[in-house]
Amino acid sequence: MKANKPEFKTSTFKLVLLTAVTVSLSACSSLGVEPWERDLLAKKEMALTSSPVDAALDDHIYFSKEASSGGKSFGGGGCGCN
Repeated sequence: MKANKPEFKTSTFKLVLLTAVTVSLSACSSLGVEPWERDLLAKKEMALTSSPVDAALDDHIYFSKEASSGGKSFGGGGCGCN
C-alpha cells in the first residue's frame, strides 16, 4: 500500500519560496537612524573607544609590536622600549 502524499506543484512551490525569501530579505532593510535615536548614539559611552586611556594603551601596544615594520609612520626597533 502506498501512503497518500500531497503533491506540490512546482510552480506554486517556487512562487511561495520566492515570496518568502523576498519578504524575509525586505524585513532586514535598514531605514536609517531616526532623529530621536541620534542623541543616544552621540554619547561618549557609545564611541568605539569610550575610554581615552584604553585607547592610548592600545595604540602604544600596537606601535610597540608593529614599529619594526613602520607601525606608526616610521620604522624602528620592535622591542617595545619606546
